[in-house]
Amino acid sequence: MQGKDLEESDGKDESGAEAGDATVQEEVIAVLKQAEEGKSVESVRLVDRQLRHLPEAFGRIQGLRVLDVSRNQLEVIPDAIGGLDHLEELRLASNALISLPDSIGLLSNLKILNVASNRLRSLPDSISKCRSLIELDASYNGLAYLPTNIGYELVNMRQLWVHMNKLRSLPSSICEMRSLYLLDAHFNELCGLPSAIGKLLSLEIMNLGSNFSDLKDLPASFGDLLNLRELDLSNNQIHALPDSFGRLDKLEKLNLEQNPLTMPPMDIVNKGVDAVKEYMLKRWLDILLEEERKSIAIAESPQAPTTPSAWLARSVSWVSDVSGSLVGYLSGENKTEKDAYLDQQY
Repeated sequence: MQGKDLEESDGKDESGAEAGDATVQEEVIAVLKQAEEGKSVESVRLVDRQLRHLPEAFGRIQGLRVLDVSRNQLEVIPDAIGGLDHLEELRLASNALISLPDSIGLLSNLKILNVASNRLRSLPDSISKCRSLIELDASYNGLAYLPTNIGYELVNMRQLWVHMNKLRSLPSSICEMRSLYLLDAHFNELCGLPSAIGKLLSLEIMNLGSNFSDLKDLPASFGDLLNLRELDLSNNQIHALPDSFGRLDKLEKLNLEQNPLTMPPMDIVNKGVDAVKEYMLKRWLDILLEEERKSIAIAESPQAPTTPSAWLARSVSWVSDVSGSLVGYLSGENKTEKDAYLDQQY
């Protein structure tokens, strides 16, 4: 197998600018000629070359798997890019792109897309068709929203970077990215999260820091993120963590700085992540116990049906709900350290 890999160069003195442009053109022509001759071209890297134009002919390099044109001066990516059937990695970071072509949705084998540090205001809806995508970096742009259906088809997505944008919300479809491992949305204008965010059961790293005055609440389903290990909620306006927060047993790193928190109290927050988890777990168990008391009170009230079958139905329903909650929420694991903490509280 023969492949062409254009290495990046950093020589950019002014006296050699024209010569540099000529060199780039020669490299581009050489790559295209090699492809036209039927030779294998799997990787093209034209990084930091002051490239202003990407020829349409690049879309005809059928064997191309990696295209890296980062740190150039590109304002447009040709529609012909959609012809790269075998492309797996497309790096367009640090250019001057205002938009991406709709044809990008034809890249069914694309696994890595980096469009960071451009001038993008939106991503094309067709990006949802890139079903093999596992990494998307769209940070440092001007994105005001993400495509509505982005999560329904990008089920293989593992890492999503959308920080340093102007996002006011995340689409509910993002909750369908069941393989998502990392979500970085810090430094946006998020007003909240989708109510079903807890469906992201593979999520281990989440950064929602620095949404400042906009992010005030977390949904109740947040406690379903049972594999979450690292969480940054700093520089927001969060007053209270959701009651289910204590279920995040695997959480190792937690940043709650610069929030007007009252639940948990700041003296608990200052003790660190373990103290926060223990406090919120006790609160969660207290809520379950209160639900039990209410259910028993209703069952024993004069207005309640007195037949054994009716009482049994209510009891079975309640036991099923609570036991299912405890098993699911605490994952059936031995909580010896937390038990000791809880004993001290009662």
